[in-house]
Amino acid sequence: AARATHTATTRFRTTHADSSSHQGLVSSKTLNMRVTSAILPLFLAISSVNAFVSPRGVGRRMGFVSVKMSSNEGEQQKETTWDRITGPKLFKTVTNWSGIHSVPLVPLRILTGALMIHHGSEGGIGPANFGTPEFQGFVDYIVKPYFSFLPGSPETWSAIHDYVEFYGGALFAIGLLTRPAALSLMLTMFCAVYFHLASGGAQGFPLGHVPNYSYDFEEPLMYSLIFLIFWFNGAGPLSVDSIIYDKISQEDNSE
Repeated sequence: AARATHTATTRFRTTHADSSSHQGLVSSKTLNMRVTSAILPLFLAISSVNAFVSPRGVGRRMGFVSVKMSSNEGEQQKETTWDRITGPKLFKTVTNWSGIHSVPLVPLRILTGALMIHHGSEGGIGPANFGTPEFQGFVDYIVKPYFSFLPGSPETWSAIHDYVEFYGGALFAIGLLTRPAALSLMLTMFCAVYFHLASGGAQGFPLGHVPNYSYDFEEPLMYSLIFLIFWFNGAGPLSVDSIIYDKISQEDNSE
């Protein structure tokens, strides 16, 4: 009887221990599941932010890669033009305007200079055509009413205006003494912006409509910003300045 009682007691303890162990295991699994369910959304959110901020993440989210991997590990295929247009470089800002990045500066400089030559030819071929109705109209309707504070005669300032636009535009177009020409032309355009704002106002800028479809001050303002760029950066390629600089510069251009 004592042996039977001992056997029954041992079985009860074993069963109770197994039940407690099973309950502890269930509680531990439940706790792990709760912790995982709490941490997983946070991990996914952090991963999404990293994917959005990282350039590679942007490319993967949009379905692009700038450099595609081939089937062989470590081997890279050459980046295509389409990759550059649609990949992460779509959002990249050029910090060095040299090489291919300077090509658009050439037509911008040449055409802007040619337009300035045209602006400086008032009353005939060439600047400062004294006695012509066009030149005299510039004196009477622009310089006298709006620039009377300048010392000297209005005709002299009108002629200076024409000389700067005509000869400065020519120098700017061929890229000779580009920075001084750009600075002179920029100051002239600032004067034109002042005249249009003083005579016609802001014309409802930025959302108002101009009744006569003539946005007067915007054109010289855009010109002045173009000249500001070249005043800071120089003429660029295909210019006389670049040829002169290559001849006289002591810098190492082999890099």
